[in-house]
Amino acid sequence: MTHTDKAKALSERMVEARAALAHLDPRLAVIHAQTPPIEWRLRTGGFEGLFRMIVEQQVSVAAAASIWRRVGEGLGEISPQRVLSLEIDELRAFGLSVQKARYAHEIAQAHTSGAIDFDHLERLDDDAAIAALTAIKGVGRWTAETFLMFCEGRLDVFPAGDVALQEAWRWADRQEVRLKERDFYAVAEGWKPYRSVAAQILWHWYGAVKRGDIALEG
Repeated sequence: MTHTDKAKALSERMVEARAALAHLDPRLAVIHAQTPPIEWRLRTGGFEGLFRMIVEQQVSVAAAASIWRRVGEGLGEISPQRVLSLEIDELRAFGLSVQKARYAHEIAQAHTSGAIDFDHLERLDDDAAIAALTAIKGVGRWTAETFLMFCEGRLDVFPAGDVALQEAWRWADRQEVRLKERDFYAVAEGWKPYRSVAAQILWHWYGAVKRGDIALEG
């Protein structure tokens, strides 16, 4: 299946999943009703996908795009071997911080050593895949979960540590404070097997509320 076909199939599954989530949870039913159709933003996977997610963290969308473009131009070929052929300072010349350049080496080394096999990661269940990814220095649980969601198209992972998701749920549940990560994971258990879809509609709803497109009820 091509990347385009997979993205289309996931977007079609999202329609079914959203209806199921609305049935499972009345709070999600409200969000579902207020959120227009969403296309699944399937990204490039494998080493390149994880490397790019690390590059894009904690910078603006515009800055991330600019840095990634420089990385692509500088490397020529985005591969573990090419990354390892350069020193940290050479990678920094593309706009990477010292920390991100080091993490790039860590990811590349994990792949070339066989510590992780991106070609066969999809064969692992979600928990095993998260464990394999987070074993790499610099890859936290949030990064692993969002990688599996957007780069592999997995339907049932949930980044409960995401602050925007926590805030969206605080609004939806009409609470004074955000849930702690472990408590949010517990809530999301009730959204199986479509927790990735729940995350996506919550993110879109959060954005709409922040822009003022949707007014929260008192």
